[in-house]
Amino acid sequence: MWASSRESQLSGKQKQGKTGGLSDGFQPENFIPGLVIGFILGLFIDLSTKPFKGSSSTATKKNFLPGKPQQQNPDSSDGDNNRELKMVLVVRQDLKMGTGKIASQCAHASTGLYSELLQSDRLLLRRWEQCGQAKIVVTCKNQTEMNKLKEAAENIGLPTFVVADAGRTQVAAGSHTVMAVGPGPKSSVDSVTGKLRLL
Repeated sequence: MWASSRESQLSGKQKQGKTGGLSDGFQPENFIPGLVIGFILGLFIDLSTKPFKGSSSTATKKNFLPGKPQQQNPDSSDGDNNRELKMVLVVRQDLKMGTGKIASQCAHASTGLYSELLQSDRLLLRRWEQCGQAKIVVTCKNQTEMNKLKEAAENIGLPTFVVADAGRTQVAAGSHTVMAVGPGPKSSVDSVTGKLRLL
């Protein structure tokens, strides 16, 4: 009697293992075909190319490759859309920051300005991305020169962002280390930063 009931319990467990549960659905022979089918459906159903409701834009989505200039829409009637855009990062030399510190402060400046523009001017960001997101790093002498550059940039409508350091490593807390100018038309940005020395 013990043997027959034990055999029925074992055969029941073996049947459960064969009929599967959730873990059987994730076997490679089931997962890979599902992935391929999903990819193919994704190619046919591309919802991202449809314009948003209320959008007057008829432009289609283009593939973006960082660092590679993108072709502009030849039908564009706005002269600004066909201009090359760039961002300039102005580093203070009087702080004598190390190479790694300068690199991280430049990253703070560019991402800080990018975050602000995501809220205020997405069209400018999109145009800059289509131009390859050009960034140039230059130097200024001190805080006074940086303040003058900031004022000049803002007077002609260029966006700016100044990094105030947290003071954890090489410079005092609150020190203004790097300023991002732009993105903006190359001629406008150069009118503010064109005479500064490259880093």
